[in-house]
Amino acid sequence: MIPAHVDPLGRADRPLTIVVDGAEVSGVHGQTLATVLLAADRSHWRTAPNGGPRGVFCGIGVCFDCVATVNGVPDIRLCRRPARDGDTIATQTRVTGAVETIDE
Repeated sequence: MIPAHVDPLGRADRPLTIVVDGAEVSGVHGQTLATVLLAADRSHWRTAPNGGPRGVFCGIGVCFDCVATVNGVPDIRLCRRPARDGDTIATQTRVTGAVETIDE
């Protein structure tokens, strides 16, 4: 991320802070939650059923690899959700062998 004071476009960043698994992470208004995390060197925030790390894959909201719990709401695609000051993110884990039942 190019710091605002050396950006040739002359932008004026408005800082924000989100909390990810209890740790504060800084970003700027206009970023998605995924870009805030990527700029903070967090490449993944979900664990797949096979134990593999998951983060941004497609970056356009099609693949659902970047989901996390945002402000208590699970399965939010972080690549599509604008960051808001004070957002709370919790990483998600899918347990191997878990059986999901759907009532008909």
